[in-house]
Amino acid sequence: MTTLGDTDEARAARGDRAAFSALMAATSGDLHRFIRRYVGDTDEARDLLQETYVAAWLAIRSYDPARPFDVWLRAIALNKCRDWGRKRAVRRIVRGVMGLDAPEAMAAGDETPGAETRLDDRRRMAALDRALADLPDALKAPLLLATLEGRSHVEIARLLGVTPKAVETRICRARRMLDQKLGRIRT
Repeated sequence: MTTLGDTDEARAARGDRAAFSALMAATSGDLHRFIRRYVGDTDEARDLLQETYVAAWLAIRSYDPARPFDVWLRAIALNKCRDWGRKRAVRRIVRGVMGLDAPEAMAAGDETPGAETRLDDRRRMAALDRALADLPDALKAPLLLATLEGRSHVEIARLLGVTPKAVETRICRARRMLDQKLGRIRT
């Protein structure tokens, strides 16, 4: 009979690499299928699977061996998939590009932007990049953590060592400064 202290989960939680490797081997097939279904891309799924295992290993000391390992691991994978989705959505918005698998891309008609529109988009992106670069770090960090990484004000406050209200205020100021800088460019 195996006691709780003798399981691969318990040994891995104590930092045993061989036990963690055994758990990886036991869970990789199912986890890859889960991630593949979530993101819809085999190559991205492989990358996210690796990121999941890296994150799990880095957090292994916080794992409670009394709880199912695959559930804990799946939660990490789900967070990685959600992060991937947010980054992908932001990239689409920022670049003005939609994936070929998007329903809008499958619609009839050619709505491909012309050369002038693409040039205008590039100019606006360059202006946005410059405006972001000009923001003070105290305003830029909370804005990017909230908008690009989807972090909550509480998480950002912990990361930056300020209060959630300070985060809210800084994001508001950053947006106002960007509006002012970009407004000057548009006029």
